[in-house]
Amino acid sequence: MSETVNTFEAQQQGRPTGPLVRGYEVIIGFETHAQLSTASKIFSRASTAFGAEPNTQACAVDLALPGTLPVMNKGAVERAIKLGLALGSHIAPRSVFARKNYFYPDLPKGYQISQFEIPVVQGGAVSFFVGEEQKTVRLVRAHLEEDAGKSLHEDFVGQSGIDLNRAGTPLLEIVTEPDMRSTAEAVAYAKELHKIVTWIGICDGNMQEGSFRCDANVSVRRPGEKLGTRREIKNLNSFKFMQQAIDYEIRWQIDEIEDGRKIEQATVLFDPDTGETRAMRAKEDSADYRYFPDPDLPPLVIAADWIERVKGEMPELPRAMAERYVRDHGLSEYDAAQLTQSAALAGYFDEAVQAGATPKLASNWITGEMARRLNAAEIGIEAAPVKAQQLAQLVKRIADGTLPNNAARQVFEALWTGEGSDVDAIIEAKDLKPMNDAGALDKILDEVIAKNAKNVEEYRGGKEKALNALVGQVMKASGGKANPAQVTELLKAKLA
Repeated sequence: MSETVNTFEAQQQGRPTGPLVRGYEVIIGFETHAQLSTASKIFSRASTAFGAEPNTQACAVDLALPGTLPVMNKGAVERAIKLGLALGSHIAPRSVFARKNYFYPDLPKGYQISQFEIPVVQGGAVSFFVGEEQKTVRLVRAHLEEDAGKSLHEDFVGQSGIDLNRAGTPLLEIVTEPDMRSTAEAVAYAKELHKIVTWIGICDGNMQEGSFRCDANVSVRRPGEKLGTRREIKNLNSFKFMQQAIDYEIRWQIDEIEDGRKIEQATVLFDPDTGETRAMRAKEDSADYRYFPDPDLPPLVIAADWIERVKGEMPELPRAMAERYVRDHGLSEYDAAQLTQSAALAGYFDEAVQAGATPKLASNWITGEMARRLNAAEIGIEAAPVKAQQLAQLVKRIADGTLPNNAARQVFEALWTGEGSDVDAIIEAKDLKPMNDAGALDKILDEVIAKNAKNVEEYRGGKEKALNALVGQVMKASGGKANPAQVTELLKAKLA
């Protein structure tokens, strides 16, 4: 359970307006629970491993038995520091834990240990691309807290079971300002945050297991009006469902307003089977939880030298790596962002470049043909049949003029399907070397010019596109073996 930090209307003045939906501006803020990758829970030594039999990983502290006391997990704090460093946040030298009071069967204490007034991570921002446009979402905070247990409804007739294995699992709740203006922005933000927490190793990012789950606060308003009443869509555990849920909620709220009804603040759930959201309960605000400092936990003090040590152990961050790709390899910001979608993808690109591939060509193949095939096969770059060294060899043959693009795609296909493993051997076996017989190429050019009088006339009349049609005919006649650049120059000379 969580609450969105109320944002003053003044903070929204001057914020960019997104695409209007039926004349309404969409306002979206996010609260994301990232389960931290510690081996034990945040206040006990019980295991956090997923999939154990119910109630086999809940110790006396997790069960809230009398006389037990919480003890802070240092690894959880260190992971919070890493996130703060990654997002340019302020890491509080002193933060405080509080008791958040609510009553639910899977919350054995009757309260959740969280942070309220002074969170450990404050401010920061997440930047990402929507298409080729860069966006930035400001963060309010990220605070440490414990997870609740889980209610089980499916296995019991007329009853519910309680599994407390998850109780006490360490979470970092990351709260944004309501800066997103479309579903596309919201999903892109969630993907970028997912990338960051997995990149720096603080969360495994497994959405199906609940390691990374998002709550979207959605409201609509006419441009220039005050912020509308928000409804919180809870526990979105896939990017696909996230998009469907937010789109539906936007349509629903606009329909309600258009029909003269008032939006009531509420917590809602998304049903993937119906594609609809449904109200679960009236939305609480912070006053409903009766926060007060936890008397069993002293303030969390983080020394400056601890932050410096963690900083020295951090991997190169995706945004820094993308800047390096732009600076050192001459890539566009968009291409650099695409290549840094995961550490594995960036590592693949680096390996290909180190093996001699031209960076721009390697980038084009990885974000183009490689990405298309990975998506179709629903696999990651780690499982790609074409290894980075093989792609580098292919790119080098394109760069030195040995392979035209059509022939290169045939070689890539052979590498992907396992028909061959060596680029040069595949070129030989498939007879894909470029046409070096000047006489034969000249004959093809003359035949194409003779058979395409209309294109010739249009080109001489100033229509450049007509030349492309002629080049295509030559490539077809040569079986893809001619060099397109060479063909273009020769045709221009013949038609001058």
